[in-house]
Amino acid sequence: MAWVAAEAPERAKVSNYPPPFAALMAGRSKRPLGDLFGLRNFGVNLTTLQPGAQSSLRHAHSRQDEFIYIIQGNPMLHTDAGATPLAPGMCAGFRAGSGDAHHLVNPGPEEVVYLEIGDRSAGDSASYPDDDLRAEKVEGGWRFLHKDGTPY
Repeated sequence: MAWVAAEAPERAKVSNYPPPFAALMAGRSKRPLGDLFGLRNFGVNLTTLQPGAQSSLRHAHSRQDEFIYIIQGNPMLHTDAGATPLAPGMCAGFRAGSGDAHHLVNPGPEEVVYLEIGDRSAGDSASYPDDDLRAEKVEGGWRFLHKDGTPY
C-alpha cells in the first residue's frame, strides 16, 4: 500500500501532554505515517508547524533515538547548545541517552513541514529541563509526572 503523505489523516489528538502543556502545541499537526503501515519498531510523522508553533516542549529521551528532516520552511532548532536555524534539506538527529534536550520552533511567517522519525523503545522516558514535567513510556502511551514524581 502507498500513500501521498500530505493526504494521510492527521492525528486526532493534538497533544499527549497534560494541561497546561497541551495548549502550547496549538498550531502543530502530525500525520502518523508509520501507523498507516502498521510499523511497530519505529514511528514516522509528517509534521506541520504553523507560524509561531513549536514541535514539542524541549525534551530529551532516555532510550529513543530521534531524527528530523526539513521539507519546507525555516524552523529554529533549540538544543542545550543554543539555537540553530534550519532550512529545507537539512536534518538533525538526537541520540538516546545524550541528555541534550531539543525542540523546533517556527519563528517565520510560513508553515514548516518536516519528517520526524523515532524508535519505539520499551522503557523510554523523557526529561523536560524547562518545565515541571517528566514522562515515562507505559503500555499504550505515556504517563506524565511532575519532576517530584506526583502524577498530573
